[in-house]
Amino acid sequence: MEQKMEKTRVGIIGTGNISNAHMEGYNTLLDSVELAACCDLDREKAEAFAKRYGFAKVYTDYNEMLASEKLDAVSVCTWNAEHKNAAIAALKCGANVLCEKPMAMNRFEAEEMKKAADESGRVLMIGFVRRFGKDAELMKTFIDGGTMGDLYYAKANYLRRNGCPGGWFGDKAYSGGGPLIDLGVHVMDFVRYLAGRPKPVSAFGVTYNNLGCDRASSEKGWVSSSKGRDFKYDVEDFASALIRFDSGLTLQIEASFNLNIKNDTGTIELFGTKSGAKLDPEVELFTDMNGGFVNVKPCGSVGGRNIFVAEIQHFIDCVRNGAPCISPAEDGVELMKMIDAIYESARTGRTVEIQ
Repeated sequence: MEQKMEKTRVGIIGTGNISNAHMEGYNTLLDSVELAACCDLDREKAEAFAKRYGFAKVYTDYNEMLASEKLDAVSVCTWNAEHKNAAIAALKCGANVLCEKPMAMNRFEAEEMKKAADESGRVLMIGFVRRFGKDAELMKTFIDGGTMGDLYYAKANYLRRNGCPGGWFGDKAYSGGGPLIDLGVHVMDFVRYLAGRPKPVSAFGVTYNNLGCDRASSEKGWVSSSKGRDFKYDVEDFASALIRFDSGLTLQIEASFNLNIKNDTGTIELFGTKSGAKLDPEVELFTDMNGGFVNVKPCGSVGGRNIFVAEIQHFIDCVRNGAPCISPAEDGVELMKMIDAIYESARTGRTVEIQ
């Protein structure tokens, strides 16, 4: 008789907005996961979270939670400044970890986290959720199948007209930066993933803080759930950069919390020697055929998939079945190198080499 696997005991560290997206995934896996414990500095928020989703235990100290509970898988959904400590603590207690993006505050923290994962033999997956979309799946088939030729240039933006969530997101001591580290991280990683994960070699960037956080406050879409602390606002409104990779690819990136534009946008453009492509979010290819230019739109929609559900399902597949991790710690380290270089370039006005 086949022996049934025990359920994977899951813990959540940080019960703010993004943790609800993680729960959309865990809730599809209740036949194989057990919602063991959740933790937040705000007990009232943690208790409400536990009641909503059915967690057995509530903690306000993740070290206490990790010592008291035998957890197999942990989602780290704290503010960025706590990613390193929470992830390393969980890894040392034998848990596999899915850490929200950005991986850490800087490359050095990210490297510490990767080292802890290597030493523990556990999975450290980074929340690069865009990798799990149908658009990523579709574009990978075109790129890997040779339809695009060699990718040599890309443009990516994640721009909000009035989109600073406030709270810890605007306080550099907790966030590490503004829209570059919060929003740009998504599209920077997405392009690098599609391009076959080339190594970044240099970056030139600029940042601006001209508009402030509290414009047309009644029209904000995303608001931080943090409370009880006096957070500053000292991050950039807008960042732009040019990143070079060892493959010959160059990426132009733009990210904003606040920018005087008509509509929020999030567009990826890829330029190859055989075809170009735009993801907005539908996928369209631009190439030539029989002596003329053609635009090709694949049949079917790239929507219809909850990327957070797909991400969590993949994480648990890694934990339970040893599936190869699609978004491993080493990719988080490379991304943090890029972010560090852009911020340093913006500070100095010079191109920064990436080692």
